[in-house]
Amino acid sequence: MTAHSRYFAFCLGLLAALFAHPAAAEDTALLIQLKPDGRYTVWHAGGQSPLSDDEIGALEAGARPEGGKNVLTSAGLAQAFETPNGVLIRLPALGPERALLIDHDGCGGIKVWHDRGDVKLTEDELTELVLSALPEGGKNVVLGQYHAKAYTTKIGVVAAIWRPRARPGR
Repeated sequence: MTAHSRYFAFCLGLLAALFAHPAAAEDTALLIQLKPDGRYTVWHAGGQSPLSDDEIGALEAGARPEGGKNVLTSAGLAQAFETPNGVLIRLPALGPERALLIDHDGCGGIKVWHDRGDVKLTEDELTELVLSALPEGGKNVVLGQYHAKAYTTKIGVVAAIWRPRARPGR
């Protein structure tokens, strides 16, 4: 199986995992990346982007490893950095750590990961997800009120997370 077909299979598996369960407001995905100090950077799939698609596209096009030009956006000045893990867009006007991460799926679609989201996991829970991750999806993991399935990708571990609903009659 080629890397492209594995990534496509991963995308299909992630969608299947998210949609195999009744939808809830907390159904989402997280991208977990290990930092050099051993801690995690967690990116959230859900959420309202502070930038429009056009602004994201313009910033992505101007991204450079050393940082592209500062661009005035609807969220203030922004700068895009080309990294091995995708394009990092820094949004200092929204706070010192505010950022977006832009990735492309195996089909060329753009995925915007947010630095903030509704699902908050502990370091131990993040570690459990990372250790359970496999390219085709690891075992289902119970994290308090959430269930998750983790997948290894080229830029980190993606975890499909959902809150199960009680079945009728139980």
